[in-house]
Amino acid sequence: MKQGKGECCGCGVCALACPHGAVVMTPDSEGFAYARVDRARCTGCGLCQAVCPMGGQPAPGCENRFFAAQAKDDALRFSSSSGGVFPVLAREVLARGGVVFGAAIGPDGAVRHREVQGLEGLAALQKTKYVQSSLDGCVEAAKRYADSGRLVLFTGTPCQCDAVRRYVGGSENLILADLVCYGVPSPMVWEKYIKELEKTYRGRFSGFSFRDKRAKDNGHTVAAYIDGQETAWPMGHDPFCRAFSRSHSLRPSCYECRFCTPDRESDLTMGDFWGIEKVYPEMDDGMGTSLVIIHSGKGAALWEAVQGQLRCAECQREDTLQPRLRTPTLHPGISRAWFWRLCRVLPLRITEKILRK
Repeated sequence: MKQGKGECCGCGVCALACPHGAVVMTPDSEGFAYARVDRARCTGCGLCQAVCPMGGQPAPGCENRFFAAQAKDDALRFSSSSGGVFPVLAREVLARGGVVFGAAIGPDGAVRHREVQGLEGLAALQKTKYVQSSLDGCVEAAKRYADSGRLVLFTGTPCQCDAVRRYVGGSENLILADLVCYGVPSPMVWEKYIKELEKTYRGRFSGFSFRDKRAKDNGHTVAAYIDGQETAWPMGHDPFCRAFSRSHSLRPSCYECRFCTPDRESDLTMGDFWGIEKVYPEMDDGMGTSLVIIHSGKGAALWEAVQGQLRCAECQREDTLQPRLRTPTLHPGISRAWFWRLCRVLPLRITEKILRK
């Protein structure tokens, strides 16, 4: 089994697949979980390798279709990070008696995947979370529902979705919607930042929005909630978001990501539509537009079913190739080592201020 840090995305599906309990996910000094193998229990069956999303290459030459899309329901769009496509797709799946899986921020601030079977829980799965989520028991649950005949929509990072695909198998009931992903920051850095917010504002963390649209700035405002009270500031002034955008806090495997291509084995891909003002300027109203890439017949069928709820326009492949659909995020070099050295002893705000000089 692969052991290098650049070869493990931390999904944990290898541990689920092992019938002997020989694989355990253990966090390292940066807070990222890695697979550790108990050689005494390992029989060399290879199931852990079979479900690992880090092996192989995405399918070449996929018959992809590219779209710019916005939810017609302005409330859905306003409450989403991009164009509101995810809640439209999720509502369609729920209306068919299906189950939706996605990442949510819990009351303790931890980002975990959860299942939703009704509209009342859907809002928690909306909006971007710039933290690596824990899949908890969601992979097994997704397989159980799909095997029982229920429709399942699973959203997550490309590596998470590919791990689910490998674990569940080729079920026609499973629809995988992955994301255009910059990389995943450390849960440990996020936990540290929450504690710093609580100390600064003298209260208990109760929520966070990484992409707030109040200023019609395409979501370049963040909002923290302490004891239910909201405080907002520009994303560029937020130390956690700065560490993320400068690639200091990312998981090592993100710098070598094999999913930075539009050719994927998920059913569809969602993300921000960069450069919409050049391709379809009439859609550029500051409220967000989604990029959607359809990869499969299952993805196309779901997409066709929700057309009445969307404003969308088909695009050419070359119009939509933002950087993370071409190459992985660049490693920041020595500044990453300095970030980790400093953030262990200094507040995140001061760490990022020092590195900015």
